Amino acid sequence: MNYMMKEDIRRMREEGQSYTKIAELLHISENTIKSYCRRNNLGGVASKISKPIVSSLCRHCGAPVKQTPGKKLKQYCSDQCRSAWWNAHPEAVPHKSIRKFTCLTCGKDFEGCGKRERKFCSRACYGKSKAVRA
Repeated sequence: MNYMMKEDIRRMREEGQSYTKIAELLHISENTIKSYCRRNNLGGVASKISKPIVSSLCRHCGAPVKQTPGKKLKQYCSDQCRSAWWNAHPEAVPHKSIRKFTCLTCGKDFEGCGKRERKFCSRACYGKSKAVRA
């Protein structure tokens, strides 16, 4: 598809021509016309109604978050803010199965998720268990 064909498609879509009509006039596959129009926001009736970009604020720092039209709404301004928020709100992490364990080193009760058996409450307790005892 050359530049002139692309301009013709754009003009005809603005005039309200259907994909089928444009495909017949330009002797191009209807699916080619549809995919070109979708990529360039020349799609059906919904594309003529301008959709405002919803400006939201970052859940962690409150900074404005840039949204990309047609994509899932972002909740964080950066990966650092996303990680920081999840680290500050561990109760919000959706766990399917939470089980109770007792640490072999310190004897403290702790919770773990998933099927895996846990033996230690922290990396520090794991390290103490591996320390050479004299």
